Amino acid sequence: MKARTDAAPIALRAPRVADRPRLAAMVDAAGVFRPDETPIALEVFDGAVTAPGKDYWAIGAYEGDLLVGWAAFGPTPCTLGTWDLYWIVVDPDRQRDGIGRRLMAHCERVIGREGGRLVVVETSSRADYTATRGFYARLGYEPRATVREYYAPGDDLVVYVKTLGSSRNEKVTHG
Repeated sequence: MKARTDAAPIALRAPRVADRPRLAAMVDAAGVFRPDETPIALEVFDGAVTAPGKDYWAIGAYEGDLLVGWAAFGPTPCTLGTWDLYWIVVDPDRQRDGIGRRLMAHCERVIGREGGRLVVVETSSRADYTATRGFYARLGYEPRATVREYYAPGDDLVVYVKTLGSSRNEKVTHG
């Protein structure tokens, strides 16, 4: 991870409705998401901002007032303590600054606090996702399943999981 000395400190906080255009720009600029994925990211964003914790939880990373990273996660319906990471994106100009790591650490803390025991991340097998898969592996996520040609011909689904540990006060979430 490189250290930036010219940047303001990064603060993690709940995203705001006004951040929606910025999120769309980050998803588009990331260069790995298909154009049809941006509206889905915005739908998840809208749900997380308008009804936090109902279907989605979210956290934003801010440099001053500028959104530079975002993650959305939530309990997986019909499971006991399994949570999904739905989205994570960091401004391409701020990648490798530790922002994604901080976002994931926050997600994991919230998930653990809420009784979560397992985090599931789905990603692509495409070559342009090599850094993404490496990111999850460095954070202790293990590849557990591959579904061939899931997203498109030649584009497999790769499922990563991380066990957070047991919780005595496990909350059961059902859809």
